Amino acid sequence: MKILVLNCGSSSIKYQLLDMSNEPVLLAKGIVERIGLEEGILTHKPEGGEKYILKTAIENHTIGINLVLKAMTDGNHGVIEKLEEINAVGHRVAHGGEFFSESSYITPKAKDNIQKCCELAPLHNPANLKGIEAMKALLPEVPQVAVFDTSFHQSMPDYSYHYPIPYEFYDKYKLRRYGFHGTSHKFVAQKACESLGWDITTKKIITCHLGNGASVCAVKNGESVDTSMGFTPVEGLMMGTRVGDFDLGGLLFLMEKENLDIAGANKLINKQSGLQGFSGVSSDMRDLDEAAESGNKRADLAKEMFAYRVKKYIGAYAAAMNGVDLILFTGGIGENDADTRKRVATDLDYLGAKFDESKNACRGKDCNILSTEDSSTKIIVVTTDEELVIARDTKRIVKAL
Repeated sequence: MKILVLNCGSSSIKYQLLDMSNEPVLLAKGIVERIGLEEGILTHKPEGGEKYILKTAIENHTIGINLVLKAMTDGNHGVIEKLEEINAVGHRVAHGGEFFSESSYITPKAKDNIQKCCELAPLHNPANLKGIEAMKALLPEVPQVAVFDTSFHQSMPDYSYHYPIPYEFYDKYKLRRYGFHGTSHKFVAQKACESLGWDITTKKIITCHLGNGASVCAVKNGESVDTSMGFTPVEGLMMGTRVGDFDLGGLLFLMEKENLDIAGANKLINKQSGLQGFSGVSSDMRDLDEAAESGNKRADLAKEMFAYRVKKYIGAYAAAMNGVDLILFTGGIGENDADTRKRVATDLDYLGAKFDESKNACRGKDCNILSTEDSSTKIIVVTTDEELVIARDTKRIVKAL
């Protein structure tokens, strides 16, 4: 079974084509960028082959996906002979609200419910729907599946996801904590347990997805019981450009002092804060590493602030679950930045998590254990693969039709 995985943004389309017949095999991947601008770019990479780049006007998502399909069947850089070889399409969808507690076959009703969630994720869900509509127009007979960033967190108990605001706002607007990165948190927790020979339904796991966007999740007996992101991805950890947890009174103070309107405040907390805003250097941890090593004290402080907040959430979630069996690092920073892992994982002995620095000098090494042999709580690095999660769910759902 060949499955096309699509992650459609407002002006981009990331994609992978995987053969899921037996063991997953990546056939090709790529990205369409600058949709709607004067010159768009398609970058297509067949697995084991040369990269193909096309620069042309790409007016909308339908045209962009059509270029992807042409690239996949091209005689020089294609990986399939005809489009009929694509058996299903899996879409990453940002927000499923309370409608979707798991991935879903896309029916007219499902599409309507995704549409209803657009006000909860106005930058993402409309773009996701464009991808769904484009595939319906180009390959109308191919089944499509939606895999939601929020669905894994629908198992959170009510006392965890409610905000202490007037209840009427939950009734009227479904204003509550939803959480994101769910496909990644679910995937790495399962993958780690398989690697360790554990039954996930008996374990308490804290997964730290650390990248430009970052979140921590408490996974108890295989289910999400709490996560750091909330109604939007702004809540929780300090991130690349997002502020994370911040006193709302402080925001109101800045809005008054700086004469910020809603758009200005939104830009401040989403685009101008976090590592970038505080350090004044970059939103990329690699740049901060370099700056800190060169003596930039604010860059080093930004790194320490980032790690400190991750450590605080680990402590909080260990308390919420009455213990922890496994602390897990994933994401671009979690998988590759040894210094951040060291700052987070040092001095967690009270949880039974004893960090072994000699095992920490690794980048992108999968299922690498960072704890000592006598550590009762293991610390591990696991590489995430959200596209594989989408492909697996798509295969499972389509085979059951």
